[in-house]
Amino acid sequence: MSRALHDVANGTLFGVALNYQGLLNQSLAEFEQAPYQKPPVKPVLFIKTPNTRNSHSGVVLHPPGERLQPGPALGVVIGKSASRVSVENALEHVAGYTIVNEFSLPEDSYYRPAVKAKCRDGFCALGPELVARDQIANPHQLSVKLFVNGELRQQNSTANFVRSIPQLIAEISEFMTLHEGDVLITGTPEGRVDVQPGDTVEVEISGLGRLVNHIKAEELS
Repeated sequence: MSRALHDVANGTLFGVALNYQGLLNQSLAEFEQAPYQKPPVKPVLFIKTPNTRNSHSGVVLHPPGERLQPGPALGVVIGKSASRVSVENALEHVAGYTIVNEFSLPEDSYYRPAVKAKCRDGFCALGPELVARDQIANPHQLSVKLFVNGELRQQNSTANFVRSIPQLIAEISEFMTLHEGDVLITGTPEGRVDVQPGDTVEVEISGLGRLVNHIKAEELS
């Protein structure tokens, strides 16, 4: 059973960085240097602000003079408030799943995620719908694919998560309450690509369909 996404995913958009093992492995050498000194021991979080919300078939504006990169991700929609929940009970707080395309400008540092890079208007597309939790047998065995103009450009699997969905919910809810309607963006895989004005970008996740967005040049006023 699927439900209209805007009715149930209307809360805060929480992003998780470095949650694919391949992406984390690429960054390990960097994390041995200052200012990090060691790899992160807790989830690296960021927030996509309300102005970033976008939808299936929506237009994403390409800022002039910048590189724009899509970020295919599995979205977990919270169905009931979660505060200090256990890993064992975490999935009981999930309403269902959706596709997210977490657009961003390239970043130089995970130490201080750039609001300017991640929080531009329309930089977080969700859709096309919410698929109920019980309709997905195992959210940790889903194929994630990114297509640009019909060409496969990225492919990975949620089997490669660093932290599982229950782990993420448990660790985040240790210090803050997740509310009904919040969306947990579980991470984008390594190998992000650049897109250009005129491109059609599609994210496909097995069991969830395809999320389509169209890239258009942003006009300076």
